[in-house]
Amino acid sequence: MLDRLAEFLVFGFVPLVVGILAVPELSVAAEKAVRGEVIYRERIALPPNAVLSVQLADVSLADAPARIIGEQRIKPAGQVPISFEIKFDPSVIQPRMTYALQARITVDDRLMFISDVRHQLDPLTDAPQTILLKMVTQRAEPKAFVFGQLWVVDYVDGIGAVAAPQATFRVSEAGKAGGSGPCNSYFATAKVDGQAIAISGIGSTFKACAPEVMAEEKALFDALARAASYNVEAGKLTISDKIGREILRFSAAS
Repeated sequence: MLDRLAEFLVFGFVPLVVGILAVPELSVAAEKAVRGEVIYRERIALPPNAVLSVQLADVSLADAPARIIGEQRIKPAGQVPISFEIKFDPSVIQPRMTYALQARITVDDRLMFISDVRHQLDPLTDAPQTILLKMVTQRAEPKAFVFGQLWVVDYVDGIGAVAAPQATFRVSEAGKAGGSGPCNSYFATAKVDGQAIAISGIGSTFKACAPEVMAEEKALFDALARAASYNVEAGKLTISDKIGREILRFSAAS
């Protein structure tokens, strides 16, 4: 009798244990993906250390940096066409907002190819996307054209043409940048590598000016902080952001 009671006590708990182990896991948030390929027209092979970066971005605000929704980095990139898949949370996609794909190929952190036109899309569509990249022109000793020159600001993204008060910009080989804003003197750290430029640590004096002048100065500082590439031609300096959009224009001071 005692033996049978022991068997019941041992084996009677088995269904309870099994029931606990069989509880399903909590479901995770739904996930969506944008898929496609990246190509370029040039008949050249990519170096073995080339890296492809493809981003899905919210580009709704013209006067603000793009908000990255999702990104895929492929290292090494291989050869074109290069397939990509960007996974993202579909709940972040909002009606009436504008979304685009942007891509670039770098080699040892030097920009080689970039998407220079906006590739707009509906992220919730299942249609495959093809991104056409443009080769970045490499100039011989490009740094020599930008270092040491005093540049006068002609145009600032979000403001337009800037005539007065006059603002300036200068960058040195030592990695220092700065100049005169529409109101205050400013300073920053600059990194120039080929046609790539990055400006960080922007600071300034604390003089107060008219509201419209302060707005111009803020737009100038914001644009400098978004600098990604530059070009110098015929006494003109242009700076573009990471998606190739022109955000600053300068003329060489005499």
